[in-house]
Amino acid sequence: MGKGTDAVKSAALGGDSLTLSGCRRVHRDAYCQAAMAWNADSSDEELMLGYRNGDVGAFDELYRRHKGGLYRYLLRQCRDAAAAAELFQDIWMNLIRARGTYEATAKFTTYLYRLAHNRLVDHYRRSAHAANLSVDDQERDGLAAVQYDQPEARYERKQRAARLLELLEALPEVQREAFVLQHEGGMSVEEIAAATGVSRETAKSRLRYALAKLRLGMSEWR
Repeated sequence: MGKGTDAVKSAALGGDSLTLSGCRRVHRDAYCQAAMAWNADSSDEELMLGYRNGDVGAFDELYRRHKGGLYRYLLRQCRDAAAAAELFQDIWMNLIRARGTYEATAKFTTYLYRLAHNRLVDHYRRSAHAANLSVDDQERDGLAAVQYDQPEARYERKQRAARLLELLEALPEVQREAFVLQHEGGMSVEEIAAATGVSRETAKSRLRYALAKLRLGMSEWR
């Protein structure tokens, strides 16, 4: 995510521009103000409102909090590392462009993952198929090392993780999304429903089926 991260942060500093030179343009006064001292007690919604009002430091904190969960959500959904990185950047760019109209009418995570869901839908429409990615290269290399160099307990944990990823990939797309939104985004059933544009009962049903299938698939590890 290196280049994408640089582009996102540059855009955050320079408005719609993707370069730091944007700070020298008309957005400088509005979007390059000195940062406040945001801390762990600041809510996501407060941070987004701060960024809307010109505090780039607030964006930095939001990005730090949510970049990992958002990327993993995208990777689990599209199962292609390159596509996930591109979508990741697009979603943050969309958030940056829409900052001026942001209102804290829902949790920030609902807002962010709604942007992500919509971008994924667009991606699916444009893509003929998605590449499968069961375990990324780092995890595969780590698993190989565990088999020879690490204690049995760590090997078993890696095996469990690999099995869980395999089961996640086998889930229907909408069920996988519900599960990942809850476990990566920390979202409630109501928030999942809002983010994906379905009723609460539909979101609850998708999550219930996903959990039942995952539990069944992981029963050998109990």
